[in-house]
Amino acid sequence: MSTLKKFFKDTIIYGIAAILPRAINIGLVKLHTSVFGAERYAVNTDYYVYAAYLNALLTYGLETAFFRFFSKEQEKGKVISTSFISLLITTTLFLFAALFFAENITTLFNFENILHVKILIWTVYLDTIVVIPFAYLRVTNRPIKFTAIKVFNIIILAVLNILFLWVIPKGILSESTIPSTFRFYINGQPQVIYIFLANVIASLFTLIVLLPIVIKIKFSFDKTTFKTLITYSIPIMIGSLAYVTNENIDKLFLGNLIGDKDMGIYAGCYKLGVFMTLYIMAFRLGAEPFFFNHAKEKNAKNNYATILKWFTILGAIFMLIVVCYIDLFANILLGQPEYFEALKIVPIILLANLCLGIYNNLSIWYKLTDKTLYGMYISIFGALVTIIFNLIMIPIIGFMASAWATLAAYGSMMIISYVIGKKYYPVPYHVKSVIKYLAIVSLFSYISFMETFRGNYIVATALVLVFLGIIYFSEKKDIKQLLNKN
Repeated sequence: MSTLKKFFKDTIIYGIAAILPRAINIGLVKLHTSVFGAERYAVNTDYYVYAAYLNALLTYGLETAFFRFFSKEQEKGKVISTSFISLLITTTLFLFAALFFAENITTLFNFENILHVKILIWTVYLDTIVVIPFAYLRVTNRPIKFTAIKVFNIIILAVLNILFLWVIPKGILSESTIPSTFRFYINGQPQVIYIFLANVIASLFTLIVLLPIVIKIKFSFDKTTFKTLITYSIPIMIGSLAYVTNENIDKLFLGNLIGDKDMGIYAGCYKLGVFMTLYIMAFRLGAEPFFFNHAKEKNAKNNYATILKWFTILGAIFMLIVVCYIDLFANILLGQPEYFEALKIVPIILLANLCLGIYNNLSIWYKLTDKTLYGMYISIFGALVTIIFNLIMIPIIGFMASAWATLAAYGSMMIISYVIGKKYYPVPYHVKSVIKYLAIVSLFSYISFMETFRGNYIVATALVLVFLGIIYFSEKKDIKQLLNKN
């Protein structure tokens, strides 16, 4: 249990790195939705969809490969240097090629103007070359430093958003506050360009802060190590691209099939599901290096089973709280009533993301057995479910199709991974407990969202307290062990 205590302690610290930045980002959603209408907000959504695809492509699964072989290989220096040099070379080649063909890319992907493309290229470049330095902090158990840098990044991003979208437009500060170089590039551009500009500046400052780690890396490239890393990572990359498809293709389809306004409304409400995404991200930041570093321990599989059970319990609590108080969250974070018609997607998106988090926990079987091809196949299957379901159902039921497609994709991926994983890396998961908590939280969420009880915070609070009571009496023994300091 002491090993699990350390895991949960580190995960809480990583949670700050995941939750605080995203919480501030969620706060920015209201700023963005108040400044931009739904159609203009859709431009912002498109930008991040393409950024997500580029990040998955340019990192080509090397972060996960780094964790796998850093904990496995004796010469860890070769893994660090080879991973970093590989990403630096490929990403720099991308930078030059993309900037050269920026005008063609603008036309091909129907961007408003070439400046959007150039900012996107630079942002993705800066974010990619810091992947290995960040991974090094995680694998060497330095969560506090990792968290501090992430928080520093989001503070810069938030300050710049407030400056560009509120302080200067309100006349609190003059536009001369913006450096002349930036004013030259953004003069006459749509106001949404300031969001992208804030991103690239924040990414640049993050790279500067991480330079001490980069400088310490010995620049030696080992071909054998590279072949080992790339063989493992390519299926991960394809799986990541499929995951990005699951997360983002619905927004592109909605924009094309029913219009940018409905897509913007859907994307705004989809961000309320970020509460679960934050939780999953926090868990993943701590879990991924932990799973690899403790794989050889005697009780590793039992620990994995316990972690999955508690991941499900905590995720279910987050889901129920968000659904029970959904109107309160919507008023705080979205503000504009035009977005509220899509709030009915939120419970479905939350449950879908909880299934995704369970899948991420289950996926350790193919990562530890080096059968990453299975992860690729499962992710591609999920992407196909998403694409087919959206294409067929969006013309029929609108943006609700995208929510149900997300749940269908992640739910099926979770089940398939569990079934196949039992054969290659059997873990004694608490399946009955996981199913029980998923069923109860789904039922309670449905009750809370019913028209009869919607907005009744007495009923909402009662449902949350009853659920907490069920957890306490069901898991009393584990809770006492985890809280015991001896």
